Amino acid sequence: MKAVLLCGLAVALATSAAEARPARQHVPGTPHAVLAPLEEAATACFAETVLSNPRAMRFAREARWFEAAGVIGFLCRPEVQRMAVAHDQLYGRGTGERFFKGAYARHLDKQLAARLQPLLEPKSVASAEPPAEKAALTDVTETGSTPDEH
Repeated sequence: MKAVLLCGLAVALATSAAEARPARQHVPGTPHAVLAPLEEAATACFAETVLSNPRAMRFAREARWFEAAGVIGFLCRPEVQRMAVAHDQLYGRGTGERFFKGAYARHLDKQLAARLQPLLEPKSVASAEPPAEKAALTDVTETGSTPDEH
């Protein structure tokens, strides 16, 4: 009789544990009606805040994205909190914090690099005036004399 009760209890516990936790968890960057917009908001906050913080920008220029986000992370806490709460509601209590510290943090490095690296690369600036050597040659060919002879 005890064996039957113990077996029944074990099956009931295993069934309730399986129902309480979904088999699959969300992968950052994949479409999800609830989590994708929240991830986007958090990532946008991190990117904008890194750009506005000189210390975070130094880390970003060195491609140290995790450190750059760490400098300003507390400023994006509301966005992160909304994402974690939604994750908890979908996948169970405590999963939001694990998701943020694990899968999302690994994904954030790539996202920040994709968003900010183009802004950090030096750009050449176009000028309306020709270089000095070319300007001197143009004067000679148009007038037939050098700029000193005018």
